[in-house]
Amino acid sequence: MKKNLATLAIPLFFSIGMSAGPALADGNSNRLFIDRDVDTFAVLPDGVRFPEGITANPANGDIYVGTFDGGAPNKLLRYNRHGQLVAQLDFGKEALLGLAFDPVQNMVYICNARALVDPSATPARSKIQRVPAAFNSATKPEDIADIPLIGAPADRVEGNPDGSSDTIKFGFGGTRAAPNALEFDKDGNLFVSDSFQGAIFEIKKVRTCAKPCVVDKFAQDPLLATAGFPPFGANGLAFNKDESALFIANTGDDRVLKLEMLSGTRKITVFSESLNGADGLVFDDKGLLWVATNQADEVVALNANGRVVAKLGEFRGIKRNGTPDGLLFPASPVIVGDEIFVTNLAIPLGSSADEPEADVTRWTISKMKLPNRRD
Repeated sequence: MKKNLATLAIPLFFSIGMSAGPALADGNSNRLFIDRDVDTFAVLPDGVRFPEGITANPANGDIYVGTFDGGAPNKLLRYNRHGQLVAQLDFGKEALLGLAFDPVQNMVYICNARALVDPSATPARSKIQRVPAAFNSATKPEDIADIPLIGAPADRVEGNPDGSSDTIKFGFGGTRAAPNALEFDKDGNLFVSDSFQGAIFEIKKVRTCAKPCVVDKFAQDPLLATAGFPPFGANGLAFNKDESALFIANTGDDRVLKLEMLSGTRKITVFSESLNGADGLVFDDKGLLWVATNQADEVVALNANGRVVAKLGEFRGIKRNGTPDGLLFPASPVIVGDEIFVTNLAIPLGSSADEPEADVTRWTISKMKLPNRRD
């Protein structure tokens, strides 16, 4: 279900000032770059639905995609740089969310969110796993750590213009762990967002820690939870270049948050707002933070001040073959070279048959050109 649906057609390509490209590189341009052109990189195999997490091998351009399907079957898929499916691994009812590629060990790390879609299973745990980059259908995923249940964060008090305030209570988080995104730091520590518990977890030295690895609560804050829609709080993660800050999407609150990583401080503040369904995050090499906005069906770039300086993609309807034309519920982005690849989750979250996600019968991965790389 979308929060809003566009009623006017948007031109295929529109840019306010084509000369904005070089200025966009440092995010200081006053011109908004808009490019609605979207290519389909790959169509998922028949019966495989709801691609969510995505990552890439920078050495050869392989793209990895995980599916988040409560009805199963869930798969980890590997595509080559040309969009050809070269391997798939079955996870059954164990739905997958965020992925991260580790170039040091040549491994793909996985958020296995079994507790979200199969809470009656024993044990009904969500966990972090990994597989070799060159996995095949017989590969057995390695369990790294279970995500602990720490309960919901404290209440959040929001002020109103008239001086009154409202208190938001978060009670759902203590019943299911919801690991949603992964991010490595330069020291090989792995950070994990939990959308229901309003938390960021850390697994120190994840490449070499004794299994099961210890999972530490790095941060838990009311700002990391949500009472909004879609009902996911802390989601996409991305470090800035010097790792002085970890940026966190809060999907239900339409925000990107900033967590200070400097010694002795873990302060969380709002970095950018009004990002309709902020989901996956990725920095480019120019310092722009790209955000998949799953309710706006576009990917936007934020400069150092949290201002939107570029918009890519749009939804144009459902094709005759049942695939989305353009972006539909874009969940996670990854950058390879001069292109950004995005999973089209295209999952119907509401009860209305009118939402376009209900008409999708084949699911896709899209790709778009980064604007600061154009000729």
